[in-house]
Amino acid sequence: MSIYQHFREEERAFVDQVLQWKDDVSSRFIDRVTDFLDPREQDIVRSVIGHDEDVRLSFWGGTRFSERKRAYLSPPYLESTEDVFALCLFQVDYPKKFVTLEHRDVLGALMGLGIKREKFGDILMKDNLIQVVVAAEIADFVEMNVESIGKAKARLQRIEANEQLSIEEEWDEEVTTLSSLRLDVVLAEMYHLSRTKVTPFIQKKLVKVNWRTVEQPSFQLDEGDYLSVRGLGRSKLLSIEGKTKKGKWRVSVGKRK
Repeated sequence: MSIYQHFREEERAFVDQVLQWKDDVSSRFIDRVTDFLDPREQDIVRSVIGHDEDVRLSFWGGTRFSERKRAYLSPPYLESTEDVFALCLFQVDYPKKFVTLEHRDVLGALMGLGIKREKFGDILMKDNLIQVVVAAEIADFVEMNVESIGKAKARLQRIEANEQLSIEEEWDEEVTTLSSLRLDVVLAEMYHLSRTKVTPFIQKKLVKVNWRTVEQPSFQLDEGDYLSVRGLGRSKLLSIEGKTKKGKWRVSVGKRK
């Protein structure tokens, strides 16, 4: 049985990378810290590594509620501490009284530095506070080169790790039935919309599956897929529990509160 049958074709390159990490640790006794991984990638790493006795696996993004995390893979005799994940926490200093910044403004400023997304962890926003988690190896460069965010002058100020905002993500869960696992069918059910109203979101590139834009309404979803619709929020296909006597799919879905 091939390990690839559990993953989509577009995920195979990442699966290969994880297999290489696993081999480096188990055969060459090399410990490794990855770039930041989104939750889907974290799920893949857990699935590929499994319960391998030769590889110790842990994740950290600054708090236990962090979404994007770095993984640490090591031989079992090495213990992991928060320090091995090499995180740097910044708080954004900007004119809060006169400017409102959004998540996309902050991400745009960071990506404008020419650094890949995988070097940045969570962008945390609460009230007027904005924090950014960054891989320590690029922290100096980021600190020196961020001079504005959106239309506002801004600078990054280093703060202690224990000052990181801890924002818990809560989900409303329910069990329902679906005629199919097509993207448009699942979204219509999750957001209580008709398929005709869901389709424009997909066609306008406002829908992501596992953090990647999907433009086909007929795209087939799998158990564990993360979904997001700009303006409507995030959801997840938690489990597929089989078919009913009438041939419908019984599924468990979660929607972020």
